[in-house]
Amino acid sequence: MNASQGTSNMTAEKAWDVVSLLKTSADFFKQKGIDDARLNVELLLSHVLKMRRFDLYLNFEQPITPSELQTFRDLCKRRMSGEPVQYILGEEEFFGLKFAVDKRVLIPRPETEQLVEQIISDAPKLSDGESLRLLDIGTGSGCIAVALAKCIEHATLVAVDVSPDALDVAKRNAQTNDVAHKIEFRELDVLSATVAAQFSETFDVIVSNPPYVPEAEKATLQPEVRDHEPHLALFSKTGFEFYEKISSDARTLLKDGGRLYFELHADGAEKTSEILTRNGFQDIQLLQDYSGMTRIAVAVKSA
Repeated sequence: MNASQGTSNMTAEKAWDVVSLLKTSADFFKQKGIDDARLNVELLLSHVLKMRRFDLYLNFEQPITPSELQTFRDLCKRRMSGEPVQYILGEEEFFGLKFAVDKRVLIPRPETEQLVEQIISDAPKLSDGESLRLLDIGTGSGCIAVALAKCIEHATLVAVDVSPDALDVAKRNAQTNDVAHKIEFRELDVLSATVAAQFSETFDVIVSNPPYVPEAEKATLQPEVRDHEPHLALFSKTGFEFYEKISSDARTLLKDGGRLYFELHADGAEKTSEILTRNGFQDIQLLQDYSGMTRIAVAVKSA
């Protein structure tokens, strides 16, 4: 049975209610190899019915109208084609905030939340409590910049990206979360030779979740990542070009004692640590994510 046949079976004469549609759809997704099948179905159905996931379980017997069923069926077809559920819904939660996401930007991930947590934890050490100036390189959806602007009262940021499409999404997310007045967005190619010269100010913090998947690893990624998320934000030739360039520019762009924060490829900690050391950074910390993989680097610019 193909995807079209599977979802079309939902439109038979049977009258559907919430509980029967949840069970049948989750079973079908599981048969088709969809990870987190039940969760995916809950997210799609709650979106169609305009209710919270929790409320699905308070309304088990609510009947599904024909138009709701058709909309749900269309969303299921998109998910079974490999499109990420976040793009289908048009949003993802990050650090307790809602972010618009689509194919122009990467989907925010839990390991990036840990990067934000670390900066927030370090913030009292990095400023006088009256101002904290941050630079977010490769802002994408704006999730890092927006979360930091929201959670650090005295923070102001510059957020840059090479993609004008990504910046459109990031600006929208800053407005939605009421921090647009705290973030300046700039279109900038960080690999260009003149990056440092384009800033008249220095920063207390530079943070980046750069493209770090080597092009040679492209075939190893899950199809829904490889085939749907923006390659510009995922891949670089070797996986380390951005770490090299940002670390070099940070020597000029950071204040003495300022900190550089990177999200890392799961296998990139040793090489990134070497790059930071070569560029004169001190007190290098390599931090693990919730699964025990080293995914964050923190380094201090020497005075």
